[in-house]
Amino acid sequence: MTKDCQKTIEASLEILVGKWKPIILFHLMDHGVLRFSELQRLIPGITKKMLTSQLRELEYHRIVHRKVYLQVPPKVEYSITEYGYTLRPVIEEMHKWGEKHLQKLKEWYGEEQLKKEMNKS
Repeated sequence: MTKDCQKTIEASLEILVGKWKPIILFHLMDHGVLRFSELQRLIPGITKKMLTSQLRELEYHRIVHRKVYLQVPPKVEYSITEYGYTLRPVIEEMHKWGEKHLQKLKEWYGEEQLKKEMNKS
């Protein structure tokens, strides 16, 4: 690896780091277009403030597109940009690895202990 590796990994992590961004991306890739309230329902643990913050960051990086309809009541829809879809293989690999990791945790610690740990976060 080169010294530039740190910069490129940091640039990638800026998009993917944290508990919520990959989940938001997964749902948008899976559903296509979603309204804010739909995203909130799909991600029960996220606060309105956190969802807004994460969407703004993804929008800034042009991973997510925000479309505002000028109507009453206001309507806003979110979707993945063409550029954002380039993350699909990364999200899919994270999903696959996560499944394998959860299986290993079950083997190592048992299902009940895993459920306890998963409920803490």
